[in-house]
Amino acid sequence: MRKIIASTFVSLDGVMQAPGGPHEDPVNGFRFGGWVFHYWDEATGAVINELFAKPFALLLGRRTYDIFAAYWPYQNDDIAKAFNPATKYVATHRPDSLTWQNSHALGPDIVASLKKIKQENGPDLLIQGSGDLIQTLLANDLIDEMTVLTFPLLLGKGKRLFADGSAMPRALHLTRSLISSKGVIVATYERNGEVPTGSFADDQPSEAELERRRNWH
Repeated sequence: MRKIIASTFVSLDGVMQAPGGPHEDPVNGFRFGGWVFHYWDEATGAVINELFAKPFALLLGRRTYDIFAAYWPYQNDDIAKAFNPATKYVATHRPDSLTWQNSHALGPDIVASLKKIKQENGPDLLIQGSGDLIQTLLANDLIDEMTVLTFPLLLGKGKRLFADGSAMPRALHLTRSLISSKGVIVATYERNGEVPTGSFADDQPSEAELERRRNWH
């Protein structure tokens, strides 16, 4: 069974918009495009290179696809050599406009298509960027592994990784963590079942506490 693996850059307040440059995604007047640049170091580069070190297919939302398709076919570095020949699965309402080689539209039912693709033989599906798509997959419990690189800055308004409570409640298991020389926290998570709950409350609550609970309704 193929895995869906997400990797994403976020600010401490959860913004993931336009990490790579000022012209990447200035939607809604976002003015901090390129916010990862000055925090990049050998450790963060190694994490990303590791993601691309084994065979993969790309899983992309349409906005990220357009950004990538206008850039990577014209590059010749190691990432370009991995991205360009890879199969790309794209969430789009405009399938006829997919011009990057080996691109395939997921069709009108993205969730059903990905459930089918996951059952097929082939490399894991790697999500880059694609915030709206990530939220759809989180809501349908389709992401098997997520690497989140949290950068030490606050961006305020912007597109967020966990927007509008879109994620299905799930416990997670931390499989790896590190802190880069510039303070970027890298954490990789896998699903770990339902959310466990407990209570620190007294087994014999006071009358005031019982009254507080009655006032909930």
